[in-house]
Amino acid sequence: MKRRRRSIEVFNLSFLDVISCGFGAIVLLLVIMKISEPALIEESTKDISLSINRIRSEVVSLRDHSARLYQTSEELRTTEHTLLEQIGELNLQLAGAREQQKNLLVRYSSQEAIIEQLYRAQQELTEEMLRLQRQKSATPINAPIGGIPVDSEFIIFVIDTSGSMQQFAWPAVRKKMQEILSIYPRVQGIQVMNDMGDYMFSQYAGRWIQDTPARRKAILERLRSWTPFSNSSPVEGITAAIRRFYAADKKISIYVFGDDFSRGSIQEVVDTVDSINRSLGDGPRRVRIHAVGFPVLFGHAGADMNVARFAALMRRLAEDNDGSFVGLPEL
Repeated sequence: MKRRRRSIEVFNLSFLDVISCGFGAIVLLLVIMKISEPALIEESTKDISLSINRIRSEVVSLRDHSARLYQTSEELRTTEHTLLEQIGELNLQLAGAREQQKNLLVRYSSQEAIIEQLYRAQQELTEEMLRLQRQKSATPINAPIGGIPVDSEFIIFVIDTSGSMQQFAWPAVRKKMQEILSIYPRVQGIQVMNDMGDYMFSQYAGRWIQDTPARRKAILERLRSWTPFSNSSPVEGITAAIRRFYAADKKISIYVFGDDFSRGSIQEVVDTVDSINRSLGDGPRRVRIHAVGFPVLFGHAGADMNVARFAALMRRLAEDNDGSFVGLPEL
């Protein structure tokens, strides 16, 4: 007897079970993935925030560094500007020094012309005067030295302290002052004024400085750095000295040191001195006026006239007031 074949059903219960399990697994995987995704997103967000904060910090640091660089740049610009100004000043000083050097070379190159002009103004020393100078130690106190009477008991120096004298003639001024003091071994009083009538020692203004070796040394030392204002005219100093120290019972000598006389009338100065430096009867005037001319401005353009005026004024004052004028041939 033939066995009958069983019919196979494709969609039986077992097949449905398998299909159901498969879909369940897929659904489970989807659920698991959805649960883990927010954690990943949160972690990524934190990383991004940290990166942003780090970038912001770096930006702030770069801004601070940029500000410091800008400040340093401004300081360097200021320093550069200051250095450029200093360089400009130094260039001006250098140009002035070169011009001064050029003027000195021109002045020294015209030495023969200077001597020729000075020769007309200087007092010539005779052979007898030179012999007397060599025998100074045996000379009576009141005998003339080089034509200059030294019988005075009081001496006043009126010194031109202008820039030209300070710059070119000051060593010679100190030397001549020391030489003049040496021909007066002892006097009763000394005074030093500039051409404006200002006193070298304000504590002795208007009164005599006692003559001692220490005082003479102090005068010569002070002369090294004595630079009061000057208008380069001896008139004020001469008249101030006579008006303050003139006395009928004193023999006074004024020694004027200068290089030029740039303004004013020579005759007015002569008349003024005549009126204040009176003589006693027919005798000599009480104040002798001597002068020493220093060859500072010869050869300078426009200065020769002022030098000649100084020589003319001093020769006239010395002649009228029983003194001597000496023009130095060189410094």
